[in-house]
Amino acid sequence: MIRFDQVGVVHDGATAPVLRDVDLYVPEGELCLVVGRTGAGKSTLLGAVNGLVPHFTGGTLRGRVTVDGRDTAHHPPRELADVVGVVGQDPLAGFVTDTVEEELAYAMEQLAIPPEVMRKRVEETLDLLGLADLRHRALYELSGGQQQRVAIGSVLTAHPRVLVLDEPTSALDPTAAEEVLAAVTRLVHDLGVTVLLAEHRLERVVQYADSVAYLPGDGTVVHGPPAEVFRASGVAPPVVELGRLAGWRPLPLSVRDARRAAAGLRERLAAGPAPAARRAPATGETVLRAERVLVRYGQVVAVRGVGLELRAGEVTALMGRNGSGKSSLLWALQGSGPRQGGTVKVTGAGGGPALDPKPLTAARARQLVGLVPQTPTDLLYLETVAQELAQSDLDADGAAGPTARRILDRLAPGIPDDTHPRDLSEGQKLALVLAIQLAAAPRVVLLDEPTRGLDYQAKAALVGIVDALAAEGRTVVISTHDVEFVASAADRVVVMAEGEVVADGPTAEVIVASPTFAPQTAKILAPLGYLTTRQVAEALEPARAAR
Repeated sequence: MIRFDQVGVVHDGATAPVLRDVDLYVPEGELCLVVGRTGAGKSTLLGAVNGLVPHFTGGTLRGRVTVDGRDTAHHPPRELADVVGVVGQDPLAGFVTDTVEEELAYAMEQLAIPPEVMRKRVEETLDLLGLADLRHRALYELSGGQQQRVAIGSVLTAHPRVLVLDEPTSALDPTAAEEVLAAVTRLVHDLGVTVLLAEHRLERVVQYADSVAYLPGDGTVVHGPPAEVFRASGVAPPVVELGRLAGWRPLPLSVRDARRAAAGLRERLAAGPAPAARRAPATGETVLRAERVLVRYGQVVAVRGVGLELRAGEVTALMGRNGSGKSSLLWALQGSGPRQGGTVKVTGAGGGPALDPKPLTAARARQLVGLVPQTPTDLLYLETVAQELAQSDLDADGAAGPTARRILDRLAPGIPDDTHPRDLSEGQKLALVLAIQLAAAPRVVLLDEPTRGLDYQAKAALVGIVDALAAEGRTVVISTHDVEFVASAADRVVVMAEGEVVADGPTAEVIVASPTFAPQTAKILAPLGYLTTRQVAEALEPARAAR
């Protein structure tokens, strides 16, 4: 169905190819998982399937890419639209209509599908992706995860033979991600749809893959069965990392398979001490106190009387399904978002009376609470990194913290001043916006879905950044669906549902008790209390050293 023959891609102005000598064949009815670090060429590989590379992106394409017998070099994307459906990383950027139902029908209208067929497919897709209650909602009113499901649905209604998905679950909560992946798997198994799927959160998708295409970053592609490719790959989900540590063969790809192999490992770990907490519980002063916070959008209540206390030196994860009110709460705490009721008081670095950031000027509010939104580029509007940093220092005039350039060099060293902000990788964009916010020296730092688009190495670097912020006495709140990141970074977890806090406590207690939010390591090694493969490696190290 999809064939690459000696394919190479060189972008305009580049000296080295993004892809070189790629031979790849994905047959009909197979789900191929595309993995690799950020910048390895995954999006280029996906773009070559529907002709975006080179017809839209420019550059030079060597070799031959065929999809269902059509050569993409001679068929632009519009001539492949009936065969290939594509969902990109940013769903909002791809919407062309106003409501959910209209968006689901749009692709079919362009393909001249009869109205009676369109209506039937729209209803099927609404049910398949759990969107029936949102059918008349405006797209801009939806949460990020809801928008992601609509984007996937808008492609599915056209019934393409090939589906290209670029990080389809990045904005979804664990339950919604499972529903979407189950729907995609049904398309593969029941209808013979061929799926090419790139994803950084491999723990969610690896068990569904028939094959894996690994891009090590040198332009080549290693393609084969998942267990074989992951044995030597530079990126792997926790279940595979645990299998490597324990020396299991074959490598498990699901929690179920790993649990079957883990009896001996559980016995070894149970004989030693219990895993230690990442750090002692925060005992610092209360930096932010929110009481009875109410946020309403029209008739929809997004945050319903929430109370929250945040202490200095503490990292708090804010979790919950899509639409539960996490982002609305963060914006209400920061002061820029709507808040129809309740109070928020923040104590500044210099002491003095606690202040509500909402009535303050934007510059003064930033000195109390800094927020990095789901899409960091929303805060980037100048032509170079240097201009963004200089403007940040100007806005933060009078703040006690270091300059934005010094902060950026600490977070992500080596970013040139003359680089355009939108040419940075996702991790670099996040670091730049975080540096801009930290230049105002806020005591409270709010991060909304910071791990979207980040590979495992970038997430590990972000854990280090968060730890450093906590060590400086700041309080950090991270709204996320990434349970593996929470297990590595958070001291405390607050779970929201329907605008209310339904759970609040230490990370180990809250996420291990939940089958939805438990990380893979905790599920495999239950009830020992291990959350990450790093804890397991540290526990096994003394035994290995003694040999």
